[in-house]
Parts: sequence; C-alpha cells; structure tokens
Amino acid sequence: MKILFIVPGSGDSFYCGNCFRDNLQASALRKAGHEVIVMPLYLPLRHRSFQADTPLFFPATTFYTAQKFFGKRKMPDWLKRITGSDTLLNVASSLSGSTSAEGLEEMTLAMITGKDAAFLDMVDQLICWVKDREKPDIIHLSSTLLIGIAKEIKRYLDTPIVCSVQDEEVWIDNLDERCIPEAWRGIEENSRYIDRFVTTSHFYKEILIRRLPGLRDIEVIYPGVDWDKYRSFDYPEDPVIGFFYRMNEENGLDLLAEAFVKLKKKDTVPNLRLRIGGGYTGKDKPFLRKIRKILDPYQDYVVIDEGYRMEEHARFYREISVLSVPLRFEEGVGLYLCEAFAAGRPAVEPATGSFPEIVDKAGILYEWNDSDCLATALETLLTDKVLLRQCRENALLLSSSRYNDWVLGERLSNMYQCLI
Repeated sequence: MKILFIVPGSGDSFYCGNCFRDNLQASALRKAGHEVIVMPLYLPLRHRSFQADTPLFFPATTFYTAQKFFGKRKMPDWLKRITGSDTLLNVASSLSGSTSAEGLEEMTLAMITGKDAAFLDMVDQLICWVKDREKPDIIHLSSTLLIGIAKEIKRYLDTPIVCSVQDEEVWIDNLDERCIPEAWRGIEENSRYIDRFVTTSHFYKEILIRRLPGLRDIEVIYPGVDWDKYRSFDYPEDPVIGFFYRMNEENGLDLLAEAFVKLKKKDTVPNLRLRIGGGYTGKDKPFLRKIRKILDPYQDYVVIDEGYRMEEHARFYREISVLSVPLRFEEGVGLYLCEAFAAGRPAVEPATGSFPEIVDKAGILYEWNDSDCLATALETLLTDKVLLRQCRENALLLSSSRYNDWVLGERLSNMYQCLI
C-alpha cells in the first residue's frame, strides 16, 4: 500500500509525544513493507528518521501572515516566497516551543473548519500535489486539528482518510474561551469526512465518546517501538530515576525533583541519582531555574541533559533504573512509557488518565499526585528487589507483546486494508 501521512512539524527542540507517535507509525509501516510518504505542515521535519519527501505545505510564517494581514484577499506570490523562506522558517522553528494556543485561535479554527480564505488557498496546493504526484491508497491525518483538510480532500478524491486523535484538548482548551466551542463543533461536524479514527488507548477512546458523541468508528491501536534499539539487561550500578518529557510544570518535573530531595534526605535508597531529559523551550527556562534551585543540595547526584536529540532516546532509557513522569493532566498514552518498557525499565506514575491501562503490572501506580506519594512509591520499588525484578520482567513482556513496532505495523495495515 501507499500511505500518505500528513503531519505537523514541531521545531524539534523538545520531546513531542504526538510527533514521535507519527514517526513510530511511519517507521512501523515501512518496516512492514509499505510505501510511506510523509508530508510536513507548518515547519520542516529536521530529523532524518521522518524521511519527509514532499514540499512543506502551510508554511507557518506564510499562513500566519496571510491570515493576519490579508483576510479574504489573496497574498501576493512574491510575499509568499519571502515568508516561506528557510531563514524565516528556521526562526519560527526556534520559537515554536515558546508559543501556546493563545494567539493562534484563527489558525487553529481555520485548520479545523476549513472555512478560511488563506486555508483554502493553501489546501488547494496540497490537493493538487497529491492528485498529480502521489495518488495514495490511504491518507492518514496526524490530528483532528487538521480535520479541515479532510473536508477539502473529499471534494476531489475518493481516497479513504484515517485520522489520529490524542490529547487535542490540551491545545483546544487553552484557546480563547470564545473559540473553544467552535473548535469542538468543527471537529464533530467534519468528522463525517473521516473513514476511521484511531487513538492510542481505551481510556482516550472513552474520553472521545463523551466529548464528541458524533465521532464514529474509533479504533484503538497502541504505539509500538523498535525494541531491539532499546532492549538492555544491563542496569546502572547505582539506582537512577529518569524523567523524559518536555521539562515543564505541566509534566510534573517539580514534583519529581521534590520527591528526589525527600528520598535523598531520608537516605533509604543508597547512592540514588536523578537523570532528566526530553528538552525544553525558551518559555521553560524560568521553571528550570526553579528546578535547579530545588536540586542544588544534591547537584552531584543529578544530570540534566541540556539538549534534545531523537537519536538519544534509547541510550537515555538504558542508563536509568526506573522512569517517572508525574503529569498534572490525564495523558492519552505516554510514549515514554512504551520506550522505557522496551528497555526493561519499570515506571512509577500517578493512577490517572491512561496510566493504569498502559503501565499494567510494569511498575507502581500511586493515588495522590504529590511529591510525598511519589517519593513513597519510588522508595517502595527501589528497595524491594523482588518487586523491581518482577516489574522489569513485566515491562519487557508488555513491550514484546503489545508496544512493539511489528504489532503496530500489522494493526495499522489491517485497518487500512479494511478501508480500501
């Protein structure tokens, strides 16, 4: 099969869960023998593993300028060339993580509803390219935040369209209040142009059913990683707690830092260390200064990876003993868990969102997400050798049977085949 993935670029400055999910799906399908074309939107995909082989569509700088200053008028081609230049896109990439949904309401609604003049101009270019160059068997949209594209594609092509759904509310619910209902209505209205929705957990499927009762044909397919890249039976001599996600308050890094300090003071886990990775943006720097201050008394036992590089994922997990990302929101899956399990590293997580479903018996879940409960759970796992060994074995079992790229490739292939 020939599958066209339409995905947003993120700027590659931090661990973006949905971006990495798209990468895993494309890689698994290529491994299964399918032809996969990855089409980037907004910002270029810098990392070589994405193998983006189409032009960039909806360049962020051009799209923003067209909406902000031209309204219903067509933006001149000469200005499109300037705003879509590599120089301006590189600037946008460097700032991408520092932006939030606030201020991007019009762009968000345009991509969802498909009713904006700038959107219609740019989606025409995308559709012409697909019709003339690729003619895919399946088109897979990365998110319902792009669902307006499906509406226009269906005007000209009868190609089945699949759409991933995961954590859109994290973006939509941070829009200006007046725009939130319109965004959700737009997704539900344009859901009729999607042949199959796919999400990453049964937990999130239930969220969708409650929030968007008009959505139909929602399939659950767990993420899958290439576990040969991660698998390791060598564990650090000293126990190392790992955090791997964007370093911000929403992802609970401060809770983990406080829990680590409490464990060091208690000294029930000798030579305990902390490793922090996943990257950050300019917006996160004040928060990171706070984290460094919390950890300062034990700085000799802490490593904070300053940069973020996708190729270093596997090495990070091999160098820790246990993973903990104590999120303050309900996560739809947690790809970092799937990666940790592939390396045989158990997890300690709050019993919220999809974590009970995803972690299963490969770690410890605690009920109240504060630093005291987190410290207790970490202490329990790291001081009980029998429990730690059992959780490691369960992590490897889950990785080989559920969160494996071969399983992912097969499930996606079967879903696509039913639609053709």
